[in-house]
Amino acid sequence: MKILQILPALNFGGVETGTLDLAKYLVKKGHGAVVVSSGGALVKDLRAMGAVHYQLPVHKKSLIKVVKMIFELAKIIRKEDVDIIHARSRVPGWIAYFASRITGKVFITTCHGYYRKNFFSSVMGWGKRVIVLSNVIARHMIDDFAVPYERIKLIPRSVDLEKFKFIPPDNRNANEFHVGIVGRLTPLKGHLHFIKAMARVSQETPGLKIWIVGDAPDSKSAYREQIQDLTKRYGLWQRTQFLGVQKDIPAIMADLDVLVLATTTHEAFGRVIIEAQASGVCVVATRVGGVVDIIEDNQTGLLVPPAEPISMAEAVIKIYKDKNLRSNLASRAYEKVKEKYNLGLMADKTEEVYEDALSNLRILVIKLSSLGDIILSTPALRALRERFPAQNHKISLLIGEEYKDILLNCPYIDELIVFDYKYRDKGLRQLLNLSASLRKKNFDLIVDLQNNRKSHLLCALSLPLKSYGYNNKKLSFLLKKRVKNDKIILDPVNHQFRILKMLDIDLKDSSLELWPGEGDRIFAEEFLRSQWISGNQVIIGINISASHRWMSKNWPLHHLARLCEELAKRDMRVMLTGSKEDLKIANSLSVSLKNIKLINACAKTSINQLACLIRKCNVYISADSAPLHIAASQGVPLIALFGPTDPRRHMPYARRYILIKKTLSCSPCYKSKCRRKKCMEMITPEEVLEAIEKLLKTNTKAQMTNE
Repeated sequence: MKILQILPALNFGGVETGTLDLAKYLVKKGHGAVVVSSGGALVKDLRAMGAVHYQLPVHKKSLIKVVKMIFELAKIIRKEDVDIIHARSRVPGWIAYFASRITGKVFITTCHGYYRKNFFSSVMGWGKRVIVLSNVIARHMIDDFAVPYERIKLIPRSVDLEKFKFIPPDNRNANEFHVGIVGRLTPLKGHLHFIKAMARVSQETPGLKIWIVGDAPDSKSAYREQIQDLTKRYGLWQRTQFLGVQKDIPAIMADLDVLVLATTTHEAFGRVIIEAQASGVCVVATRVGGVVDIIEDNQTGLLVPPAEPISMAEAVIKIYKDKNLRSNLASRAYEKVKEKYNLGLMADKTEEVYEDALSNLRILVIKLSSLGDIILSTPALRALRERFPAQNHKISLLIGEEYKDILLNCPYIDELIVFDYKYRDKGLRQLLNLSASLRKKNFDLIVDLQNNRKSHLLCALSLPLKSYGYNNKKLSFLLKKRVKNDKIILDPVNHQFRILKMLDIDLKDSSLELWPGEGDRIFAEEFLRSQWISGNQVIIGINISASHRWMSKNWPLHHLARLCEELAKRDMRVMLTGSKEDLKIANSLSVSLKNIKLINACAKTSINQLACLIRKCNVYISADSAPLHIAASQGVPLIALFGPTDPRRHMPYARRYILIKKTLSCSPCYKSKCRRKKCMEMITPEEVLEAIEKLLKTNTKAQMTNE
């Protein structure tokens, strides 16, 4: 793997140290380590480890600068052939997120702070994996930034035990008592409360020495002066050393007796605590944020309320006076650091997160409509599942509201995302809302089997790493991977698999599937029982019409009536299927054929119930329509009647079928309406009857062979 970490700067601090520690580990394990920052004092150390550093102004909040840095970072990602982009701060996070979308590389974040709940901070929850340093930060990211629990990975900060050597409290300063505070000089770190506490401590510890390690940023220089003034006012100036920024923190810890963490707000973790504990330094810390994950009160340190100098002072004095307490706190804390916060453990867990993010994909298939086309997509869903097994990958399907029940029991998908684009979710605003929810799911791949303007737009707005579909000029430039929509004649399944071929998926099985439930099967049996169907009765299913939008596909009603009469003479029962719009035709047909007991199933079933009814048929007849695909999915012998459309493009795969089509000079015309309807008129009842008898004979032979 090659990992790129990005952070504002490489000066001294917990984030910077963690970046260096991880880079060192990655290089040692044979991985590539790249770091992008605005530079700093630790760049030299980073390069000495064998990592690569690029200096860019990724700390600046200017929108123009951020946009420019996105493309600069994308160049680096391509040049270094990076696999994962790991952002450790918010401005670099925005840059890294969009660079990851441009390059198709995995984006991961580490939340080093308790961020304010606003849009600017939200990018830290957009990682495919969101690393948090403590349980408090995990809860914060879940509750305030709606990060799904499964994307949260808890990896506390670590300490390099080779650098920080344990020195027992009894072997430290004999005649002096050194108390220190380490961190940036900002109000959130509680330095003023610390000074007030030290004024109280000085009354009981004659050898007190106070160390203030860290400096204020330029914007907080007045705060530094405030700390210094307070130190003078309490008469602590001679006891206090302002040491500024220190590179050699292990040396500082070697001379301290107590470390105080006086933070007044949520602390993400508190790396300085485990550095002190690794060195044998007792810790007094405020009970905030991730601190409570590290310190067990009175076991591995002492916890005090934030902004309470008196409590802080009493805790420090308690440690000063009780040597046994000092020794026990130090030894127990050290054992916990070795067990939970060692560098190797942190690095191993981070490497596991990287491998998990690369090997576990979230895939979205878009297939909104229509009924027949959704059934035709089942071979593609099956092939995707085989290519991306469920134990490692998650496949979601975006489907229209009216078709959701079709794939409710589909074993090849993990999640159905329903979009009522015709009614409830109609309009641009709802489309944007849907794309926002899809973005939150962080899809790695989107396979667009719908291939229209709406689906292509959804692909782009969902910001996946990669998206696949046809280059069909319907906003297809928004897709990242496109296959040319050549004018070659392909059946519908092969046509879909040209998209999957870009994912190295070949077509091995064209068979269609549906997954009715037990209730659907029971319905079909009870329905036929109500129609007085005997056990050996031959049932011929006939779909009345293809579609009221495609009147040209329909077989003439007088042909249908004639066929029903001939089938009745042969003691075969006819079952009519169709939609609500076909009910009137079915009723009139039943009236005109008074002496024939037609089974009228029009508008009486769900799609899955219809599939079970069709499965009971010995032969099923349909024009180019969704019921034809349903019959094919159930393995029923079928007769397909084609007129204005080309069966080479639309005939579904079927085990046993007879195709009847009349080729005219005008066909295929693809006209939804036609005055003459000659192509369908020329298909005679006698031809269809002959095809029925042929398929029935084949069925009989197959049964005899099986017996």
